Amino acid sequence: MRSDTAWGSIPDLVRAAAERYADDEAVVEGRTRVTYAELGMRVERAAAACLANGIEPGDRVGIWAPNSLDWIVGALGAVSAGAVLVPLNTRFKGAEAADVLRRSGARLLFVTGTFLGTSYVASLRRAAGDGPGTGPLPGLPALKHAVVLSEDAPAGFLTWKDFLAGGEGVGTAEVRDRSAAVRGTWPSDIIFTSGTTGRPKGAVITHDQTLRAYDIWGDLAGLTRGDRYLIVNPFFHTFGYKAGVIACLMRGATMIPQPVFSVNTVLANIAAERVSVLPGPPTLLQSLLDHPARDAHDLSALRLVVTGAAVVPLRLVERLRGELGIGTVLTAYGLSEASGIVTMCRRGDDLTVIASTSGRAVPGTRIRVVDPEGRPLEPGLPGEVLVRGFNVMSGYYEDERATAEVLSPDGWLRTGDVGVLDAAGNLRITDRLKDMFIVGGFNAYPAEIEQLLGLHPDVADVAVIGVPDARLGEVGRAYVVRRPGALLTADDLIAWSRREMANYKVPRTVEFVAELPRNASGKVVKGALRKRVTG
Repeated sequence: MRSDTAWGSIPDLVRAAAERYADDEAVVEGRTRVTYAELGMRVERAAAACLANGIEPGDRVGIWAPNSLDWIVGALGAVSAGAVLVPLNTRFKGAEAADVLRRSGARLLFVTGTFLGTSYVASLRRAAGDGPGTGPLPGLPALKHAVVLSEDAPAGFLTWKDFLAGGEGVGTAEVRDRSAAVRGTWPSDIIFTSGTTGRPKGAVITHDQTLRAYDIWGDLAGLTRGDRYLIVNPFFHTFGYKAGVIACLMRGATMIPQPVFSVNTVLANIAAERVSVLPGPPTLLQSLLDHPARDAHDLSALRLVVTGAAVVPLRLVERLRGELGIGTVLTAYGLSEASGIVTMCRRGDDLTVIASTSGRAVPGTRIRVVDPEGRPLEPGLPGEVLVRGFNVMSGYYEDERATAEVLSPDGWLRTGDVGVLDAAGNLRITDRLKDMFIVGGFNAYPAEIEQLLGLHPDVADVAVIGVPDARLGEVGRAYVVRRPGALLTADDLIAWSRREMANYKVPRTVEFVAELPRNASGKVVKGALRKRVTG
């Protein structure tokens, strides 16, 4: 498969952007302002350091850090050295991060220092400090080097400055030869996405797929040179890294990474940096509109908003256009297994189409809605959404069984989402076959949360569902059967959960029950649990 773009690989894109947009601002981070030419040089330095540390084409490189200039440079440097990027969710706890690093066989890791009061290095040491390996984390024997993206690092870890200095002995010609050798058909990244079995699975995506998908995204969104793009969506997700960093490189837009979602910071950044592009989940946009200090900030430069798969209330679209004067508001739908993009609205679509659907299949992609036997359904009838096209992953990393469960021999991807197509081909997501719910833009998978809660010594049985929440859209509610004699309280279990899992996975409420409703085959009847919420 060819990318059908002007670039043969992501390192090719980085070099082209550095030349074409040389004097344009590429990244703004506080007082630091980096042009595209300077960004290109920084990426080459990072690639040289990767070579100096023994990274070979195809090696996996993990990155566990919030949005920042160093994330961009480290990630693009690794990919330019021919490595396969493995971004880790910043909400992960140490054990969750160590599991992904272990299963991907990552040889190099970029990790943040202290973030939101948590030492990521300390949490990794607790989870993977013991084992047969000889690297910085013996519990991860494949990991040879770990780089802390700060000025300080504990013994066995490199600082960002020392890592870059290690590459000074690698010549520019060697770095460029390595980058030029990268092929579009090679994997560019592995995005680990939790599945309903509770075991994260890594979707393998190539350079060609990434470049073609986000060239299309940039065209449909209308992203242009000179746009100033506030990237609040986390880089570990395709919405942040690919619809953000990659798309900006393609169009010469300025990236303004924001590491933590804060409405006050968003408002300040939009006003100070004259932000024109702000993709994000509906919760971000709603909180922006409702902020009491909104009128004290100049938001007049905003012209483009793109939001995710959640259905957007018509009133929200009307307010974005009417109150903020945003000319283009678009909705889209995607999943990691399909390069993060499947459908998207078009500029000029009616407001009701934008608010009630996720748009139509992007060029080069086909979608079907099918019944349980796999037969295509007529428009208006709900069924499972299937996707086929250039954007569909080659499979889950080293997991043939899981791949076979979702990919048909002729290339159709089972999304696990229930949707309805209208006569014009617009897709509306109505439910999730596998009970996933979305917490403030983060996908939460009940089976994974249930598996973690089941580790508590006082929990005999548990089921989790998503329930409506005014601020986050949906949150988890756990129905728990205590072990005999246990005195576990809801507050105890929630506090324990906050120590053991990413915050968005933590149930906000817990209800204790004598037993869970199950069908004849022993499966929990979650519909019965949902009726307890809705009455």
